Amino acid sequence: MLRSILFLLAVLVSFQSHAATRIKDVAAVQGVRDNQLIGYGLVMGLQGTGDTLRNSQFTEQSLQSMLDRMGVNVRDINLRTRNVAAVIVTADLPPFVGAGSRIDVTVTSMGDATSLKGGTLMLTALQGGDGQVYAVAQGAIAVSGFSAQGQAETLTSGVATAGRIPNGALIEREVQGGFNTVGPMAFELKNPDYKTATLITDAINQYAQQRYGARVASPRDFRTVVLQKPKNVAATRFIAELGDLEIRPDTPARIVVDQRTGTVVIGKNVQISTVAITHGALTIRVTETPEVSQPDPFSMGQTVVVPRTQITAAEERVPLAIVRGADLQTLVKGLNQMGLKPSDVIAILQAVKTAGALQAELVIQ
Repeated sequence: MLRSILFLLAVLVSFQSHAATRIKDVAAVQGVRDNQLIGYGLVMGLQGTGDTLRNSQFTEQSLQSMLDRMGVNVRDINLRTRNVAAVIVTADLPPFVGAGSRIDVTVTSMGDATSLKGGTLMLTALQGGDGQVYAVAQGAIAVSGFSAQGQAETLTSGVATAGRIPNGALIEREVQGGFNTVGPMAFELKNPDYKTATLITDAINQYAQQRYGARVASPRDFRTVVLQKPKNVAATRFIAELGDLEIRPDTPARIVVDQRTGTVVIGKNVQISTVAITHGALTIRVTETPEVSQPDPFSMGQTVVVPRTQITAAEERVPLAIVRGADLQTLVKGLNQMGLKPSDVIAILQAVKTAGALQAELVIQ
């Protein structure tokens, strides 16, 4: 499995080393971002999988308040329905979205409901961080998970207490602002890097010199490239033209290790100084073979169990292997020749980093 992963990484890096990336794939316009919305609502129509009103009192209070607004007085009635669930509704409000547009929403249970499958979200106001209502959500919930329970067994697949409503929210208020209010126009790198910022600047200026007869980009720092829009072009067209320019972004020398899953991701520019590596395992086996000891006849003795323990130790004889990684392909080839497991690769990388031979950043998750 490890050999396949490392070989695939080597092939991808070899391919990407000759491929170019568009600027809009590695950078975004600064200030143009989503806004997060949140709301509290009720889901109706569940098949007995909703909240227990005695345990989730906020669900009972919300149901009573909703019925009061509809002219139904249930304040002195002991409600026992299990078809209602209190939920939190979240959504991302895209930039420059207009009133009347629709966006997707995510619905998650708050109480002790076991499933939202088949439920319908009642009209729910979605607020932004400023407390203003920007959208209202309502509709049938699509739940991918399910949960089935019997007397002796329970079967659960996915998460049945969370779902989505495609196009479930209607935009009621526009977020003020546009290209003219986001401040100085600039590209913000998704993976900040000094060389990548310089490459973006050079590519934009080379294009702008031919297209507009002037240089329009300058790097502010390793994250931001400031733009000067010409007067004779619209901001949307200007960003669209620059976003399609291609560069070959630089990547940091970094190794990411996930010890829980045994995943090892090695960057393109990772190098290892020449080192000799051996990796073996010491196996200790303890075998218990108790024996029964019986006394002689008429000796008034007692039958006892006598412990018998056998301990053996064996250590694998693994020869030293010399690994020198001038590039990723060489490093992957050297690790493949050693026939290592993911856990062994993680241990070796940590030891090589400690020895000072790993010329890269080692990130352990």
